[in-house]
Order: sequence, then structure tokens, then C-alpha cells
Amino acid sequence: MSEWINNIQQLILASRQNLVISAYCVGALWVIHFINIALGMRLRAFGVIPRKSYGIIGIITHPFIHGHFEHLFFNSIALFILVDLLLIYGMPTFVITTAVIIIITGVLVWCFARPGVHIGASGVMMGYWTYLLANAIITQSSMSWLLGALCVYYLGGLGLNLLPSEPGTSWEAHVFGALAGIAAVFITPLIIVLIIN
Repeated sequence: MSEWINNIQQLILASRQNLVISAYCVGALWVIHFINIALGMRLRAFGVIPRKSYGIIGIITHPFIHGHFEHLFFNSIALFILVDLLLIYGMPTFVITTAVIIIITGVLVWCFARPGVHIGASGVMMGYWTYLLANAIITQSSMSWLLGALCVYYLGGLGLNLLPSEPGTSWEAHVFGALAGIAAVFITPLIIVLIIN
């Protein structure tokens, strides 16, 4: 019981400390969006364009571009919470997991998604969500269980994003992002070990 209490105390303390970083991450997306507006939305060209050579750059850049304020606003709320929770595992885990999710999601979207321009951080958001849930199931530590429970309690509705939705929404990025998050549970620790050694 004392372990759970200690973990809750650590969770609260770490979460408060991570709020600034979460705000910076989300704030950066808003800055990019305003730049995109000033440029006449030309940054959409940096989205993933499936099976086109000129769309390959979007594999890396697509999460940073959003089509409209509503798109970015709803992503921002979930991302703020998820970044804060993921940072509890430490900055190396956060950075590597983010990179793994972005790359895997981007590659899968480029290979298999519908034609068009796929933009937005929704895939990364889904990747963070499934990473925290899968990590709780696989590692079964009390801290991972706490983080997984918080994901379900506050953001359980994100699972609906895995279903095909209205035209203009890249539900493929949602699905591939979710798969990338699960893959990151296994890949991130391997990369960390390689870097340390």
C-alpha cells in the first residue's frame, strides 16, 4: 500500500514539474499553425502524401501541421495531458517514444493510407495513448498502472478515433499511430539500452 501512496505522490510532483514542458510542446504547434496561416496554409505541403516521392518528407513533418483551429484545439487538450503523463517516464523515454511513433505512423500512412494530404498530431496523440495503456499491461508496475488508469479515466473516448469517421479525417493516422504506440513499448527500451551502452 505504501508503494502505491509513494507512486501517487511522485506522480503528482512529476506531473506539476512537467506542465511547463507540455505547454511548450503544445504552444509550438500553435506557433506553427499561425505561421501556416500567414503563409496561406502552404505548410500543408509538408503533410504525408501517400506513395508520392515528394510526400516522403511528411513522414517526419506531418504531426506539426494542422488544417484548422478546431483540429488543433482538440488535439491540444489531449496532447497536453498525454505529454505530461509520458514525461513521468523521463525525458529520454519521451523523446525516443515520440520519434518512434512519428516515424512508424508516417511510414505506414505513406504506404497504406488513402490518397490525399495527411496532417495533424492525432496519430502521435493516439500513439501516446496506446503506449501508456500497453506499457501498463506489459510492465505491470504500480506507476504504469496509475498512468494507464489516468488515460482510461480522462481520455477513454480516444478509442473512438480508431473507427473510420467523416471525410477529411485521417483515421488511418489514428489507427497507425495507435499501433506505433504499442510498438514503441518494445522499441524505446531497446534504443535507450543501445544509447547507454
